[in-house]
Amino acid sequence: MTVQRPDFVPDPCLDREAMESLQREIAAEAIFADEFDFDPAAVASSARSDAEQTELGDPATADDPATGASELPIVAGIDQAFQSSDGEPAGPGEFDEAVSAVVAMRGGEVIERVHAGSDLQIPYIPGLLSFREGESILAALAELSVEPDVLLLDGSGRIHFREAGIATHVGVTVDLPAIGVAKSLLCGTPRPDLAGFDSLDDLPAGTIVQIEADDAMETDRGTVVGAAVQTRQFDSPNRSINPLYVSPGHRVGWETAAAIALATAEEYKLPEPIRLADRWVGELTAAE
Repeated sequence: MTVQRPDFVPDPCLDREAMESLQREIAAEAIFADEFDFDPAAVASSARSDAEQTELGDPATADDPATGASELPIVAGIDQAFQSSDGEPAGPGEFDEAVSAVVAMRGGEVIERVHAGSDLQIPYIPGLLSFREGESILAALAELSVEPDVLLLDGSGRIHFREAGIATHVGVTVDLPAIGVAKSLLCGTPRPDLAGFDSLDDLPAGTIVQIEADDAMETDRGTVVGAAVQTRQFDSPNRSINPLYVSPGHRVGWETAAAIALATAEEYKLPEPIRLADRWVGELTAAE
């Protein structure tokens, strides 16, 4: 996979004003509507067990028209972890290398796994995550031999102060459909009332609650920028699972982004491609 917009490759050496200016340019180029040639309903296919996922499928076999698998979209999950470059255990704030893992799946089968690392040159700054982690993500994507139909990233897309979270930044840079899946809400206002609920607490599994732009965002207040997606929920009334915050990154509308996140979450809260990327990158950094 190659970079389509080298002018948008995240540069951690920029000052904050230049980073924010670049994000505004990226948001202006982003397409927050469906623009792809795959069937989004086809991403919801039966996933194999964790034990089976230890064996990679053959990308060439997956492309064999005789199997029918070539008609299914490739969904790539992306996640990051951090480590000390000298291999020693790192304390809080002492990490100096980012490692990004990409797990490509088709029809519930892992067909390729790749990873890459890069030096961390700036600390975590809310709203500027892509400049900290984008280099390792792009390096990992460059290692893929297959071309994903859609990227699922651990982070925000349009739910961002300047509508240019890490999923938007990466999606526009490589010009692929991209979706941000975050565990916490960076900005925006959920509207559970529009779905018939008083709050986001204890939502039934399968619930999608739209999120609107608020005053913290540089877009019209009330614009739908993503959704709170309740992928799983406990049956017990004494504990609950929080929703995921899903937003379009590029070439995907908010409703499709929410539907794909929900469809790819199998037995767990996270979409399976991201969950497997998270597990694998944890194993990679633990082994260093």
